[in-house]
Amino acid sequence: MVRVINGHARPLRSTAPFGELSDLRPLGRMVDGASIVGLGEATHNSSEFFTMKHRVFRYLVRDKGFRSFSQEVHVAAGLRINDYVMDGKGDIRQIMNEEFQGGTRLWNTREYLDLFEWMRAYNARHEQKLQYVGNDVDYPGPELFARVEEYVRAHRPGLLPTLNRLYAGLRPTKGMRAWLTDYPQKPSDERKALAARADKATDLLRRHDADSMIVQYAAFVAQVARVYSYNLNDETEVLTAIRYREQAMADNTVWWNRRTGGRTLLSAHNGHVAYGNSRPEYPHRIQGDLIREQLGRRYVSVGFTFHHGSFNAFASGGGDLRPMTVGAAEEGSNEFTLDKVRYRDYVLDMRTAPGLVRAWLARPRPTRDIGAEYPDEPRSIALGTFHDVLIHLHQVRAAALL
Repeated sequence: MVRVINGHARPLRSTAPFGELSDLRPLGRMVDGASIVGLGEATHNSSEFFTMKHRVFRYLVRDKGFRSFSQEVHVAAGLRINDYVMDGKGDIRQIMNEEFQGGTRLWNTREYLDLFEWMRAYNARHEQKLQYVGNDVDYPGPELFARVEEYVRAHRPGLLPTLNRLYAGLRPTKGMRAWLTDYPQKPSDERKALAARADKATDLLRRHDADSMIVQYAAFVAQVARVYSYNLNDETEVLTAIRYREQAMADNTVWWNRRTGGRTLLSAHNGHVAYGNSRPEYPHRIQGDLIREQLGRRYVSVGFTFHHGSFNAFASGGGDLRPMTVGAAEEGSNEFTLDKVRYRDYVLDMRTAPGLVRAWLARPRPTRDIGAEYPDEPRSIALGTFHDVLIHLHQVRAAALL
């Protein structure tokens, strides 16, 4: 098996974002024709996963005409970061500190700061601009409300009192961390009523022929209200909420891709860009599946594996982010065999691999699929059915938290 993979894998020269990119040409051919490329991560906070995303994005921008970077963060954060990368508006470190809290604190790293600063520098030199967008629905963010209110005040001032009444109780007033703590503790009936009011606000703007972008901002607010409207103490409703979130992220990613008018690199966990699900607490069909349903072969999923290394994660059961380390992959796991290939780091097109390799990749076996919390046991994953393309790294290190 290893000998056959040796002949099909394509080596990667580096995981650093800067420098020569010619070793990514094979990856470029693997994603030809894609409007959206989903690029995962086998942990939520390893430096090499983040720097490879930066590196791949630079290559796709230069050689494949990609124009937007979409990430698993709330939409309001994306708007503020996009203002910075497009026009240099704001202090990017302050924006990251304010918008990357709670679970998204995982993105408040030196590696993402480097990416945003590179995007800003690129835009300062080029007429065709790069854009950054968020697609998640875990937090509404003051920026969404501010943009809706600014438009209404200028164009439909008579609607402002009604709009403020509809948004009362949903709009964050004390910062992201406080909202993420307090809002889910509201009584279930109150959260359901707030979701209904958010829908009414969107309908109100639509009925009065508001600008389509403003209506979409209101729709993003309503998505957040909807995902929190379910009974979070009921397992069935929690699963429904997760299913809704996956559909919303898929829809938002496709919407932004069309809105930005170019090709998009989607950054998320392996479990969000894949075609399958390894976690029983998640619905069977997740974001990658749902994007493929809309785009067909114009969506390509690229997953990561690694042999050993470190990452930052929240300790299971509570606690702050801290470095975690895992040793060599155990015999019988996917990573154990993949790391015996002659290249330290490499990319593998699993769709065009020889039949022997495709059959091996189609069988589930233990695979690291580490989320925001650790310890997290390996999951049974058939890599060849979860992703189109695989990037294997020998070693990863914990990302540099800001």
